Amino acid sequence: MSNTTVTQTTQQQKSSFSSIITRRLRQDFQTYTMIVALVAIWGYFAFATKGSYVSPQNISNLFRQMSVTSLMAAGMVLVIVTGNIDLSVGRLAGYVSVVVAYLKANTWSTVFPDQPALAAISSVIVGLSVGTLWGVAQGYIIAYLRVPAFIVTLGSLFILQGLVLLQTEGKTIPANQPVFSQIGQGYLPAELSWVLVALIVGFLVFNALRSRRNKRRYGFPLPSLALDVLKIVGYAVLLVVYVAIVNSYSVAPGIPYPVLLLALVAVVVTYVSNSTRFGRYAYAIGGNRDAARLSGISIRRNIFLIFVLMGFLCGVAGVVLASYVGYGTIGAGGGYELDVIASAILGGTSTLGGVGTIPGAMIGGLIMANLSTGLQMLNAPPALTYVIKGAVLVFAVLLDVYLKRNDS
Repeated sequence: MSNTTVTQTTQQQKSSFSSIITRRLRQDFQTYTMIVALVAIWGYFAFATKGSYVSPQNISNLFRQMSVTSLMAAGMVLVIVTGNIDLSVGRLAGYVSVVVAYLKANTWSTVFPDQPALAAISSVIVGLSVGTLWGVAQGYIIAYLRVPAFIVTLGSLFILQGLVLLQTEGKTIPANQPVFSQIGQGYLPAELSWVLVALIVGFLVFNALRSRRNKRRYGFPLPSLALDVLKIVGYAVLLVVYVAIVNSYSVAPGIPYPVLLLALVAVVVTYVSNSTRFGRYAYAIGGNRDAARLSGISIRRNIFLIFVLMGFLCGVAGVVLASYVGYGTIGAGGGYELDVIASAILGGTSTLGGVGTIPGAMIGGLIMANLSTGLQMLNAPPALTYVIKGAVLVFAVLLDVYLKRNDS
């Protein structure tokens, strides 16, 4: 092979790699924009509150508060990716929390008087079952009876609101119980938090090496080793900084359990969406429904399963909500659906379908939680919080439409 041929081949490989990187950066541009916005929000509130905003106590509480919304946002990404919507998620989580609280107050105290752990496990099972069964019902009506998701979930919102009122009878139901309260209020010990960080960093290194080995085996272009190292180092630094901050919280050091649960859900749903047929089919359906149907994808089955998953995650969020708040109230879950949808869209999920990531939704959820917490610390009127959240959401949608228009 001549030197000229080798040079041309090398240039083609570099050009191919460059085009891949450029396309990936363009696809994730909205997510990167939200990361910059998140850093700017933290900087502003840290300055405006004279540093108290980034105190260990506030950081620990901030991530705990975002967990309920972000648990549901992980499922909402797949719902929106397929071109659907779920307006009932907030009230479903609220209804689950009320059912769990009711059982804690009126049933388990009698059935399991001296077995708090068994009572807590039973509460979790019932909560997950209620959420999943509701997802089954909604998914069947939407996927197989072909009723628009907007109508079905809007009707569910009203039904669930009525069920919450019937269950509570207009009263607040206590759900305090030592073992059950640990789900939403407990902390992983500081020493174990560092062990967890080490395990996660080790997994990131292993996963990167495995990915490079598989790409080399099947002839795919390898990304820069420096880029992979930089990415791992970036994640490791973020983890170390976060754990160092929450571990320095003198009252309750350690990672809150809801944050651990959220991280687990995010990893699992990310794997499902990126590395399984079920997940890739969801993106195919949202990108081009006719092409997906002609290629043999069962659109009804996949949409049904996505709403079942959404119901299950609402059940998880409802259990965490009941444990964290310690009560079942008539307003449980009210307004959560707006934050859930906004979190998904802020994180780069396209309202036109076919595009969205779970990590992006987590960033979106963190932005929504930051805005709420920061404005409360500044004693801003509640009306201003709604105005700012709405403006940020509209900006995110405008950015999405603009990028879509340029890509077409």
